[in-house]
Formats: sequence, structure tokens, C-alpha cells
Amino acid sequence: MRLISLLVCSLVAGVSLPAIAADEKVDLVLINKIRDEGTSRSKVMDTLSVLTDEIGPRLTGSPSLKKAGEWTQKQLTDWGLQNAQVENIGPFGRSWVLEKASMRMVAPGNLELVAIPKAWTPGTDGLKRGKAVYAKLESEEDLAKWKGKLNGVILFRDAPIATPLHMTADAKRYTEQDLHDIANMEFESGPARAPFDAAAFAKRQAFNKKLIPFLMEEKVLATVNVSRGDDGTIFVQGGGSYKAGEDTGPAAFVMSAEHYNRIYRLLEKKKDVMLEVESAVNFSDEDPANSINVYAEIPGTDKKDEVVMLGGHLDSWHAGTGATDNAAGVAVAMEAVRMLKAIGFKPRRTIRIALWGGEEQGLLGSRFYVNKYVASRAESNDPADKDVPSFMRRNTNPLVYKPMHGKISAYFNLDNGGGKIRGIYAENNAAVKAIFDSWLAPFHDLGAKTTTMKKTGSTDHVSFDAVGVPGFQFIQEPMDYFTRTHHTNIDVYDKVQKGDMMQASMIMASFVAHAANRDDLLPRKPLPPEPAKR
Repeated sequence: MRLISLLVCSLVAGVSLPAIAADEKVDLVLINKIRDEGTSRSKVMDTLSVLTDEIGPRLTGSPSLKKAGEWTQKQLTDWGLQNAQVENIGPFGRSWVLEKASMRMVAPGNLELVAIPKAWTPGTDGLKRGKAVYAKLESEEDLAKWKGKLNGVILFRDAPIATPLHMTADAKRYTEQDLHDIANMEFESGPARAPFDAAAFAKRQAFNKKLIPFLMEEKVLATVNVSRGDDGTIFVQGGGSYKAGEDTGPAAFVMSAEHYNRIYRLLEKKKDVMLEVESAVNFSDEDPANSINVYAEIPGTDKKDEVVMLGGHLDSWHAGTGATDNAAGVAVAMEAVRMLKAIGFKPRRTIRIALWGGEEQGLLGSRFYVNKYVASRAESNDPADKDVPSFMRRNTNPLVYKPMHGKISAYFNLDNGGGKIRGIYAENNAAVKAIFDSWLAPFHDLGAKTTTMKKTGSTDHVSFDAVGVPGFQFIQEPMDYFTRTHHTNIDVYDKVQKGDMMQASMIMASFVAHAANRDDLLPRKPLPPEPAKR
């Protein structure tokens, strides 16, 4: 008995007892099972490999997103989850698939150029040759200046960018000071960030609607922008419109900084630069099955009508294979529910995994789910919002609550790269912060110690938080997410660390399980005030 007592004391000491809230239960037996399954029989990298190496990039509206939805639905079912389903989130827009692309300089010398087309821009209809021209086109005066001078050219649109010597590593892990800074709230002493200027955005959109027809009338062969990355890293997203019936402009590329800068310098010296360009894309009408969310459940027991949710976004951009953004988050969420099924966990509340589509176009999948099942506002009909994307509109219509609003205990999201979890953002919810401190305590040895009251944005948890449902994003190691992989051609399987994925899966599984088995729903912060009428 003395030996057993010593072992129990040792285990409790290992989870940092002072960090555990006195009234919050932490199931150490459950955590032992999760840690054993997660370290000894992990499948998280197998899942990541299928999503990235086998399925590849998963642009919203593309057949690859449909394929990813079908595979994840089947895999979750094979693991024993129930009610696995794929739900159409459309109407979205046109499907776009890049089949091939190339660009090379043929004069004054030969050079294979690193350049990738922007999504939803057309192909070149075969191999074309044209003169490189730099033109600044930022106003109607600029359009008038260049009218009649751009027929058959390959248009370079940006000034060159600096490529300074790298004196620090591209990737980093959080230091204790970094985590201290994240954990501690400080009210801004300087000027606050300027609010979103809808009028300025609409003005830019209006000019762009004039620019695209201008480029088409001028018969520009292709446009080229410079990547903000270097060493061959290309940050590239969308270019043309995915909305049916809208002009897409000519073919559009983003080029590596080093190659772009070389051509720009030649043009500055008045040298004739000739390029060959080709891109082939499959640009087709919408297929509703290509714009989807995926759901599956571990049914609850005595509180089965209440739900704990977890997930990440299934869609990605097209240049890489969407590994850190966000196959990693999807694989971790899938691994979390796989482990809970494997260890025979019986949740009191239903656990629902949600894999979202359309995140990259404005949290479309999670917003669709929240609007349909949780709470919604009628669409804004303010003329000022006409050219503003729906997710940027200041909607003053009243919030209408739906039955699920009071049934979701929390939604836990992972979408900041492939790094390990270091803690969680409590989204300014003091009551939940103390609970999260308790749940993190058994994972201090794995580097997860930080709970912050701070809010974070730009991930699917925002869709839930915006309507008063607890939604949370974990604090992840930054690694080289923003320097190398986020929306780039380098966002591939090789940039994800296995140990980090295993750690994140165990923590997400534990958080979801503890939320599912609490006596009460997680506490909610006050609902945000209704926006004032304009």
C-alpha cells in the first residue's frame, strides 16, 4: 500500500497540483490511456500523408476537396465514428484545377523561371512568347498612359523586393519569454489598429473591376507579381474570380523574388527580355459536391444532446500540398477522435469532429455551419456592402438563435501550422481560463503550459465565438509557418514534425474528452453587444 501511495503521489506531483483548479476534475487515468495510445500507436502521420502526398492540394471547389471529403468520411467511419457525412456548403463558385505551368526567359539569355499561376485565373491556350514589360497600373491615369501599348506582352506589375541575407533561422520555437508575453494581457498604450475601411476596400475593388477588362482589351498575354518570399519560396493565392459570370483577366503568375528581380533589373537597363509562358487549367462550372464540410461523431451517453466539437479546415491553396495549412490540423483532430475510440472512451456529451471547406475564402465552411445550426443574421442589404466580401461586412441585423446554440459546450480548433501545442487562447473568458489551466497541467512535461486570456483570430473558432459559443484555438509553435509554408509551394509533408503532431493530438483528445465529461457546459462569456445601426 505504501508503494501504491508513493506512486500516486509521484503521479499527482508530476501534473503540478497547484495549477489544478480545486473544483475541476482531471481524469489522470484517462490521460494515461491517451498518452499511451498517442505515443505507442499513433497514426497521425499516416493520415497527414494521405491528405498531402496522395490527395494533394485541396482548393475549395475542386475535385480534390471532394476526394478529401470522401476519404475522411470513410476513414472516420472505419475508426468507429458514427453519422459520418459530407455536407455541401455552396453555392460557392467555379472549380479550378492547375494541370501544368511553365515560364522561361529566352532572351537575353536562357533561364527556367520559378513561377506559379494564381488560382482562378485562365490558362494561356498553349505556349506563348512575349516581351516582358514593367508597368505601374494603380489608377485610371495609369490605364490611360498605357492604353494601346501592352498588346501581346507579359506584364510585370510590381517593383522588386529586397532579399536581405538571412541572419536568423527561418523556423523558431517559443521561448519562455515569448510564452510569458503571450500569457500576459497588456492594454495597448499606443494607437489602436485602424478599423477596416469598407469604403477604401470598395474603391480598390472598383478599380480592379476596371483593370481586368483593360488587361483583356489590351490582349496582355499574362501578368506577373513578385513573391514576398525568397530562396524559391512562392506565396501565392487567388487571382481571378471564382464567381460564375465574372471576368478573370489574363493568365496571372507569382514569380520567385530572385528571378523577378533579375528581369526587373534587365528592364531597368532597357534590355529586351523575351519570355515563353504556358499554363493549362481546368476551369469549370460549380459542382456542389466539391465545396463541402465533413462531420462525424462519437455519440454521448446521459448528455448526448449536448455537443463538444473539434476540427480544422480541409481546404488548402494549390501551390504546395496544404500540409501545415491545414492538413496538420485536420490530421490532429482526426487522430484525437481515433484515439478516444481506440481506448474505449464513452463520452457523456456527443463529440463531433468538423472538417471545414472554404476556410481560405473567409471561413465559409464554419460560417455555413454556424448560420445553419447555431445562430445567424439576415444578409446585409446595405449598398455600401455591395463590393465587400460577406465575412467583412458590418452586419447590423439582429442575431437569431437556433436550437444548437445552447447545446454546444465548446469548439476546439487547430490551424496555425504543424507545430506542437504550447497552450490555448481563452478568448477573454476568465471562467474558462482556470479550467484550461487544470487540463494543461498533465502536459507540462510536453511543453504545454500557457493559457492566455488573449483572443486570436483568422481561424474557424471565430465563427463560433462571434455568436457567443465558446470557440478556441490552441497556441502552436510558430516554426517556419509564416516564413516558409503559409500559402506557399513549400507547404508540404516534409515541413511537419512527427513529435509535434503526436503531442498536439494527445492534448486535443484530452481537452475534448474532459469537456465532454464535465457536469456542466463550459462557462460562457457575455454575448457581444449587438452592432449599432449605421
